[in-house]
Amino acid sequence: MHYFKKIILVVLLVIFNSCGSYFNQPLYQEPSRVGEFSKSTDKLLDLPDAAQKLEVAVYNFSDQTGQFKPVENGSTFSTAVTQGGTTILIKALEDSGWFKPIERENLSNLTTERNIIRNTKQEYIKNLDPNTPPLPPLLYAGLILEGGIISYDTNIVTGGIGARYFGLGASSQYRQDRITVYLRAVSTTSGEILKTIYVSKTILSQSLSGNFFRFVKFQRLLEAETGITQSEPVQIAVKDAIEKAVHDLIIEGVKDQLWSSKDGKEVNDQLVNKYLEDKKFEESKALYNRLFVDREYKNSISLSGGANLIDGDFATKRLGFYGAATYQHNINNFFDIAIDGAVFDLNNGEQYQNIFGSLGINGVFNLLPKDDLAPFIYAGPGLVVDIRETVNEQTLFGRAFFKLQYGAGIQYKLNPRVGIKLFGEHNVVLSDELDFRINGNRDDFYFNFGIGVNYNFNWKNKSKKENIEDLENED
Repeated sequence: MHYFKKIILVVLLVIFNSCGSYFNQPLYQEPSRVGEFSKSTDKLLDLPDAAQKLEVAVYNFSDQTGQFKPVENGSTFSTAVTQGGTTILIKALEDSGWFKPIERENLSNLTTERNIIRNTKQEYIKNLDPNTPPLPPLLYAGLILEGGIISYDTNIVTGGIGARYFGLGASSQYRQDRITVYLRAVSTTSGEILKTIYVSKTILSQSLSGNFFRFVKFQRLLEAETGITQSEPVQIAVKDAIEKAVHDLIIEGVKDQLWSSKDGKEVNDQLVNKYLEDKKFEESKALYNRLFVDREYKNSISLSGGANLIDGDFATKRLGFYGAATYQHNINNFFDIAIDGAVFDLNNGEQYQNIFGSLGINGVFNLLPKDDLAPFIYAGPGLVVDIRETVNEQTLFGRAFFKLQYGAGIQYKLNPRVGIKLFGEHNVVLSDELDFRINGNRDDFYFNFGIGVNYNFNWKNKSKKENIEDLENED
């Protein structure tokens, strides 16, 4: 029974980690259904009505990558992405409500059918009223949309995690691909390219599995395995990218006053402002979804709290309190200068306990200065000062020791002004007398561990007008 409990545990872990797919396994045939929405469909459908729909033609919007589906063995003539980009684009234009799509992809079929109608009327309908109007003319487009799917990059991010112990194992793997779409609007009257839109979309594939493999008795092998794999459909990703491109084309046209919503300037401004805000956020992200935050402020102050642990000449080591205040000045994107003051408790239990203050100057190196989640390292000299008057009838106040400190941490920027940081610090005291005991050749040292809050700011600089007013007041 002990082994069966392990099996059940592994199965439950795998199922709960992928329950969305696991409990929706395709165990029976399903009827046809309406196609799924992508993440951008709702944004496209929620656009306000256009002041006037624009006739637009799409001759070709297809795969320009030339890639074929990868297979493990043999070869295939199946393409990596859909060849129906024109159809997806026309549907997106129709759903937006801002355009009248005109058939141009199979224009020869349309003109052939119109010729058949015309010839049939002339040759076979003898009693045709001479006043019967001819076929109406074809609509012509004010805009032509061009472009296509210009790249499909596979395995831009891959990874996984797994563990196995005593025949019991579980693993998870993932892979991320990326598809890129360009869409441009061309004026049919002048041939001018009015707008070009660039959109990319990632495609995620995940695999989760668990297994058990063990000899439970002599010549008795117990083996169990379960798992689930889920891949985002490439067609849905292409649809999402194209719909996003159409949405952005509409708002860019509103911004440049090429067209307008039916509700006028107020709604136009709302659309554009929301779009520019989203665009700024999206442009701050790098290729691997890293969020970049510009360092707008040169100075910061922070308050930190945590724990302290001494490693001196006594065997007993207990955690003490730690608190600090820090001022930091930005030299450039990568380097800062920091000054900190701290109060902490060195605790060796009944053998020794004392409260100290410290002052340190550090050079800070920011490893990823523009990331919202960024590691940093620092080092510098400092001073430790005893701030207790007496301990065991010994006068302590004013004892001072030089030290060197270095540490590392990670900071998360909630916004340009406020951030949270976690850090650990090693302090090497250049003396073995910190704990009133000299033993061996090694100096005393201690560790600080803390969490802090940063507030970023700039010192107010006087404007040119204020400087002139100050000079006039002095005169």
